[in-house]
Amino acid sequence: MRVAINLLTDDPANPSGAHWFWTRMIPEMSRLMRDDEEFHLLVSPSSRPTHQGYGDNVHYITYPWSNEKRSLRTLSEHLYSPIRLPLGKIDVFNTLMAPIVSSAPSLVIHFKTLHAYTAPQSIQLPARLYRRMSYPRTARVADAIIVNSQSLWREVERYLDVDPDRLRLIPEAVDHELFTPGDRDESREHVERTYGIGKPFVLFVSSLWPYKNCDALLRAYALAKPDLGDRQLAIVGPGRDVEYVNSLKQLAAELGIEKDVHWVGGVPLEETVQFYRSADVFVYPSFNETFGLPILEAMACACPVVTSNTTSMPETAGDAALLADPAAPVTIADAIVKACGPENDALRMAGPARAAEFSWSVTAERTLDVYREVYERNGPRGGRR
Repeated sequence: MRVAINLLTDDPANPSGAHWFWTRMIPEMSRLMRDDEEFHLLVSPSSRPTHQGYGDNVHYITYPWSNEKRSLRTLSEHLYSPIRLPLGKIDVFNTLMAPIVSSAPSLVIHFKTLHAYTAPQSIQLPARLYRRMSYPRTARVADAIIVNSQSLWREVERYLDVDPDRLRLIPEAVDHELFTPGDRDESREHVERTYGIGKPFVLFVSSLWPYKNCDALLRAYALAKPDLGDRQLAIVGPGRDVEYVNSLKQLAAELGIEKDVHWVGGVPLEETVQFYRSADVFVYPSFNETFGLPILEAMACACPVVTSNTTSMPETAGDAALLADPAAPVTIADAIVKACGPENDALRMAGPARAAEFSWSVTAERTLDVYREVYERNGPRGGRR
């Protein structure tokens, strides 16, 4: 069985959550593969260096572009795949959007989000229109569709005409080697030395898109500030939407909290561990998440979590977080105060146990089973075994 995995939809200069997902999944699946199974990764010259060391049964198919040139990347996926994948004798193709022409005997779709429908403001108009045109056909021709939460499953059924028998629910996981409780004092010293945050702080980690709802967090922090002592607010994540970031900084000034907010910007994944270990509470007030991986990352580091009571976030958090209404900053403020005070110790105890329920090895095994399932159903290219 030869499986091609499309890794072109990520920009190597600005890696997304999908990039980190595959850098953990591919080596785990490679470890579980049989001698007659291979992975062939679709990469560009600029993205290939970010996908190395996965094992002898992992090979590469080079396309001209990845998502640093989105339009050309999309065009090449549709025009080059029907030629190149048959040449590579690919049996199963794992991708986000189905090529116009069938490129392999079996097609597995890996939906990460449906933001073209649920958070359209986070996607530029051309990409939004392309996705809305492509999703229905993709769902129709897929042999299997992998989703990472019940929430996303419901969104797929709501927005797309899809046979539920082709949906496969496989939750994501957390890297338990990287995200661990560690030494809080050492992490606090590191954060102060490296980022200049010397006081206790409330933490937000995410790319700054409007649907991530950082503006409600600013309002909640301002409401909670009288009960938070000298705690500051650390905003960690790249400013993907420059206009939105500017509006956030203006809002902080209007609320009179600009001197208490640290705009850290994007940091390497390994550095987020230092923030999780140091923070008094991690707040994730997003309006829409299909899984909410930062929730588990914070929990694995024994950081108390406050998150939204909508979409996938209660599903991911279980009973180990405080939930709030993302549309009501007063409820977020109340949860922050509780997480910093009477609920702090209980949340620090509950978080690691909840995060331990999610394992990349299990996620990898179940994903590999989907590839094998469609391969056994549809057979190999050319009828070979």
